Amino acid sequence: MGAVTPLGSDVRAFLEGLLAGRSAVRFMEGWDRYRGLRSLVGAPAELREATAIPRKDRRSMGRMSLFAAQAAKQAVLDAGLSENELGSGRTGCVIGSTMGSACSINETFETMLPERDLSNLTAMQFFKCVSHSAAMNVAQYLNIAGVVMAPSAACASGLQAIGTGYDLIRLGRQEIVVCGGAEELHPTVTGSFDILFATSARYNDVPERTPRPFDRDRDGLVCGEGSGIVVLEEYERARRRNARMRVEVVGYHTCASGSHVSQSNHASMIACMREALGQAGVAPGEIDYINAHATGTEHGDAEETIAIREVFGGAVPVSSMKGALGHTLGASGCIEIIGSVGMMEKGVLFPTRNLENVAPNCAGILHVREPLERQIRLFLKNSFAFGGINAALVCRAV
Repeated sequence: MGAVTPLGSDVRAFLEGLLAGRSAVRFMEGWDRYRGLRSLVGAPAELREATAIPRKDRRSMGRMSLFAAQAAKQAVLDAGLSENELGSGRTGCVIGSTMGSACSINETFETMLPERDLSNLTAMQFFKCVSHSAAMNVAQYLNIAGVVMAPSAACASGLQAIGTGYDLIRLGRQEIVVCGGAEELHPTVTGSFDILFATSARYNDVPERTPRPFDRDRDGLVCGEGSGIVVLEEYERARRRNARMRVEVVGYHTCASGSHVSQSNHASMIACMREALGQAGVAPGEIDYINAHATGTEHGDAEETIAIREVFGGAVPVSSMKGALGHTLGASGCIEIIGSVGMMEKGVLFPTRNLENVAPNCAGILHVREPLERQIRLFLKNSFAFGGINAALVCRAV
């Protein structure tokens, strides 16, 4: 596993931040110069030692791809993969994001549009902006010669990437897949949610109090940035080389609601979770923990609550990491999977930060309100995105 998050630049710092109950949300200096932007808070990640990446690889990377490259390097080292394995053609790379580098896209138009002069753009700018920028750049950086794919399904991208890696291995197309998600923070990203009234705007003066998943006083999401990358490997291959195995992916499903472009739909969430459980051969009562998507929006949290209550009742512990991390969008699914694996290894469930008063429309499920010692054998992770796109992944302790 590898992670660069708003709570720290590696997996250990990330998990320590979660356990300590820290908030990564900050007032974003300079954002108030954007007219019409109501939400002035974000969860930035620190970009450290980017120059450790060789210039020949770094020059085509925007901020998002730099995060992904750093997290991928951590994951590959953690997995003990050799250069020969990475370049064998049997190792793939699947990394999702909402779009290309938001900062680079903005820079491109600011450079070009005043005089409509393309000659001022650098040769590498295009590679920072393309939608598969993170996957492409990581594959180049690590000399990965297998399948390269880039799911682009907003908030479901990271979980779809893991699910795609799982399918590639199940189908025999690859033996190893470096997969996950990446995202970067920019006013235009927050603004895209802001114009839909989906962002938190009441807590600009007290940023640590937002977002508030499942809470009575929630008022929307807070955008964050970073990258989460995991290495998936075919079980028998991993066993033969005595690899450190943390969890086994046993079930995955993704589906659409087909009903509304921006409003979550509990019926399709129910279908997604049930199919993932069915693929895993697991009954709802066997799940020990649910890591919710729960971003802090009024409608989304309520719909996910209905879905969880319908499938699992009120006995399975549920929490969201977004009260601490903000919503890292295309990176969130993988970052939060890593957080869930950390909980499994520590035997402690991390609570939902800022959940002080459970909203009436979020009642009826077992919210984790304080650190809870609990053995986790099986957990389910949800990710739900604009466009009615749902994803759910089931993992079992090895």
